[in-house]
Amino acid sequence: MKDSHDPDAFDAHGPAARRGAMPVGHIDDFSPLEAAAVVCLRLCGAAAGCPHRRQFEADLGRHGGFAALAAAGRLSDLCEVYGRRALMRHHVSCRHVGADEACLARLVDAAARGERDDAMLIATLIVRADVAAGLVCEAEQAAAALARIAGGPPPGPLH
Repeated sequence: MKDSHDPDAFDAHGPAARRGAMPVGHIDDFSPLEAAAVVCLRLCGAAAGCPHRRQFEADLGRHGGFAALAAAGRLSDLCEVYGRRALMRHHVSCRHVGADEACLARLVDAAARGERDDAMLIATLIVRADVAAGLVCEAEQAAAALARIAGGPPPGPLH
């Protein structure tokens, strides 16, 4: 029997997973950049033949969609490999945003705004501390790619 401190003992349907999937908002309440991050992260977790992913690629692929999916995929991959626990996502068409999705969306937004300290703090909640800076760098790159499909340049630093 594995104890609760064993990293391989994670139960994908247990309480920690459910907390990560707990709805904390509605996609319409997020900024365009944050909503794009949530959608692309969900699409990265969807099968290649998923109708939503095929439609996204058909609509936005040549207009930055492929780059946005690739950037979100790299962000997701880092979370999968070095995450403190499994990353939970809602279905692609769900209008709710889960806690994990909201955290990643906020990370991308903070990175886009140049709020590096906030981005690092958020990153340490998601991945191991020694990988947090790499996750912030990927979030900065993802923000630039996602901004192209979200309808404008990435928001710069506020100050």
